[in-house]
Amino acid sequence: MIFILKGELLVNSDEYPGTNLKKGDFILQAINSKIELLALTDVEYIVFWFNKLPVVCEERYHEIITNSEAPITYSALKINDKLTRLLTQITEYLEEHNPCDQIINLKSQELVFVITCYYPIHQLKAFFYPISKYIEHFHVFVMQNYHKVKTVEEFAHLGGYSTTTFRRLFKNMYGEPVYEWILNQKKKAILDELQNTNQKVGEVSKNYGFDSLSHFAHFCKSSFGYSPRELRTRTAQGEKIQIR
Repeated sequence: MIFILKGELLVNSDEYPGTNLKKGDFILQAINSKIELLALTDVEYIVFWFNKLPVVCEERYHEIITNSEAPITYSALKINDKLTRLLTQITEYLEEHNPCDQIINLKSQELVFVITCYYPIHQLKAFFYPISKYIEHFHVFVMQNYHKVKTVEEFAHLGGYSTTTFRRLFKNMYGEPVYEWILNQKKKAILDELQNTNQKVGEVSKNYGFDSLSHFAHFCKSSFGYSPRELRTRTAQGEKIQIR
């Protein structure tokens, strides 16, 4: 997010092509959005970078994101009185010799709270659309490609991310490390195929990239408590198999 405190700033991005921002304006850019800034006058502004928004009121934010919609044209929001007072406080803290990280983090949460709770919902639906769009695109990329890769590094490279950035974004969105998430998805898919299809065990093993049937059997034993054939036998007898 960019908050203009003084002067004029020319912004050029996909969302805001050739847009002049003046004192009292603020905008939001998605993390993957390319942006160019040019000062048109003596300008002061605050940039709030985040990978995961520090949300306080989850219910309100969820309503905004799930109902967000692309505007015909993006336009900056105006800094209201409550936000003006908060930005003044944040500026004072940032100008200290050694700003306290904990205070800045608390003020960041308050910043998001003021924006999400003290602006009309119809404005926020458009304002937060870049985040909604980015979340959707990232999720689609993950779901379409997680079964095609064998390593986190390969996954990150496929999406054009550095491994560090990809790990951080993934953890923020899914709440667990990439490798653990992929492994859990793999377990769910294998269990579903063994329980609900007639596909040969060898074919299932091959489809999920196992080097040998013995390796696949060991995986099933550690993941489900039974070998593939034992699992199918117990499923046929009505036993409900759980992932360990």
